[in-house]
Amino acid sequence: MDEALDMAARVAARLGAIPGVVAVVLGGSRARGAGHPDSDVDLGIYYEPESPPDLAALRALARELCAGGAEGDVAPLARELHASAAEDVVTPPGAWGPWINGGAWLEIEGHRVDWLYRDLARVRRVIEECRAGQVTCDYQPGHPHGFLSANYLADVHDCRPLFDPEGAFAPLKALVTPYPPALRRALLDRFLWESGFAIDTAKKAGRRGDVFYVSGCLFRAAACLVQALFALNERYLSNEKGALPRTRSLSRCPEGFADRVEATLAAPGEGAEALLASLGRMELIAREVRDLCRRDEPSW
Repeated sequence: MDEALDMAARVAARLGAIPGVVAVVLGGSRARGAGHPDSDVDLGIYYEPESPPDLAALRALARELCAGGAEGDVAPLARELHASAAEDVVTPPGAWGPWINGGAWLEIEGHRVDWLYRDLARVRRVIEECRAGQVTCDYQPGHPHGFLSANYLADVHDCRPLFDPEGAFAPLKALVTPYPPALRRALLDRFLWESGFAIDTAKKAGRRGDVFYVSGCLFRAAACLVQALFALNERYLSNEKGALPRTRSLSRCPEGFADRVEATLAAPGEGAEALLASLGRMELIAREVRDLCRRDEPSW
């Protein structure tokens, strides 16, 4: 077994012994089999809201696993963020907001390990909403495109349960496979429209040479197109990181999509002429994505 995965399995077993922990899963790129040697090890800690994990036990385990104290081994940014806001690097539920609602950033056996809390009742509710085509997107630090509620479905679909004695994940995985048709339609409707809106609203700023605003709109348009392409291909997407290169594996995608988007975002330009040219290139890419979608539904 891979060294990092072996460590993850052992940590999951220890977490599973803590009161309130219902399941522990491996998530992120490592769960998809796409991790790199330096990829973080993401461990989702699932619990029922009426009985959250024992925080004191979580903190004690973190100190033990970090072999020298969690405070000394946590990443500098995490230490800075939590220095005045938390008693320890292991947060109580809710400390990071409603979606990624707490956890810890640790270093264990030379690997960066993220503990990420998940409220099972909320996950079940969000899955049902998304299956009905009801999707939300909220501001969340670490997610420049926003946290899409459908990310929960991606997490469930991609994850590998490491501790699940009650079988909590089998029914959840059954709900997200196959890809829900109403979710596909909702994401395409939302992001095909928003990609065009982001480009159109940037043109006035582009004529003024506003690099800051135009760059943001270009990213937003590109992120929307990525979301639309994943939905079109009935593939889940849980995070912006690595999302653009992953479009190369999609069977339905404009030719050279990733390379063209990357080139536009890498050098949006300075001055009105260059910025408007970048917006024109993104507009052409967006039109090609919409044309692909119209083969399924003329209204797009």
